[in-house]
Amino acid sequence: MKNFLKEFTKFINKGNVLGLAVGVIIGGAFSTITSSLTNDIIMPIASIFLGGTDFSAMSVQLPSVFPVDSADDPNMLNYGNFISAVINFMILALVVFCIVKAVNYTMERAKKNTEQAVPTPPEPSAEEKLLTEIRDLLRNGK
Repeated sequence: MKNFLKEFTKFINKGNVLGLAVGVIIGGAFSTITSSLTNDIIMPIASIFLGGTDFSAMSVQLPSVFPVDSADDPNMLNYGNFISAVINFMILALVVFCIVKAVNYTMERAKKNTEQAVPTPPEPSAEEKLLTEIRDLLRNGK
């Protein structure tokens, strides 16, 4: 059991797991922001161009196969909520794409700066070049 806990602690302390946990928490919080943006700002503006239609009210009543009192609980297909969810997803995907693009750009710049910071080895001196030539001639048997 002690070994199991040690291994679990090692797993949890890895940067990838902690980063994923932070990402999920922030993503959940950001999801409420984008839902509000979609439902409270984008959809009302879109409804202006659609003649004041409320997307959340867009639905179709489906027929029942079995006889049921449809007045109590009608079977509804709420496609307006689906449209809102698709727009919400597109906003989230765009924001995540922009964040990933910015992080990749920053990492590429940091990599280029690191590569430029590594000094090239100095050119061999004339004496070293001559010794290298002599070594190569001896190696080739001339």
